[in-house]
Amino acid sequence: MRALKIAATGMSAQQLRVETISNNLANMSTTGYNARRAEFADLHYQQVARAGTINAVDGTVLPTGVQLGLGVRAAAVTVELEQGVLSATQSDLDVAIEGNGYLEVTLPSGQSAYTRDGSLKRSPDGQIVTSDGYPVAPDIVIPPDARSISINANGEVYGYFANAVAAQLLGQFTLASFANAKGLEALGSNLFAETEASGAANVSTPGENGLGTLRQGYLEGSSVDAVREVTELIEAQRGYEMNAKVISAADQMLAATTQVR
Repeated sequence: MRALKIAATGMSAQQLRVETISNNLANMSTTGYNARRAEFADLHYQQVARAGTINAVDGTVLPTGVQLGLGVRAAAVTVELEQGVLSATQSDLDVAIEGNGYLEVTLPSGQSAYTRDGSLKRSPDGQIVTSDGYPVAPDIVIPPDARSISINANGEVYGYFANAVAAQLLGQFTLASFANAKGLEALGSNLFAETEASGAANVSTPGENGLGTLRQGYLEGSSVDAVREVTELIEAQRGYEMNAKVISAADQMLAATTQVR
């Protein structure tokens, strides 16, 4: 009774889809979060009668044959790279990326990570860091006597001081891009790591080489569409129920078989 195992793979697939949707909904308010989508592929087929097989002495061949599918499998859970809505925060150290690119972050291990979460902070030493305290590369330090800072679209950070009329350039943010950004490994805390699938990071100045620009005083919201997620959740639930009914029907057929005398 192949239907039992086939329907079981269908239930497992819909369960994965629900888990992916639930993670999207849980991150509706996560800064810079992009929705994920579960993708599936059919399993291999049993060739009961292969198409093209000679079926008679006169050379007649089977036009289609008999191929029995064995279910479904998870192929990937991919990220949908979409620009989230920008919301004003009026904070000097909040920056949103308009367009392509990631801020580079240095982890305690020395490894580089990448993020679109621009809710930056100031460490006790004046260094610009993430909400988790990881320094943003390249290192930019704000002097303690700076009254305010300004960040332009190209990532240049200027400080304003009480004893000077002109602003002082403190440093410049860079952005990283990847040939296949969907191949980045999610580390949690809005961070991603480079992989062989993503390719090496191409670091450049904001606004150049296809990279986006920075907007000070804004944050990029999550790109999750709640209406779409709920619609897909209903579809996944119905798909799960239908596969469960297939298992119930197959079980009844097996029961009928055992009762034959």
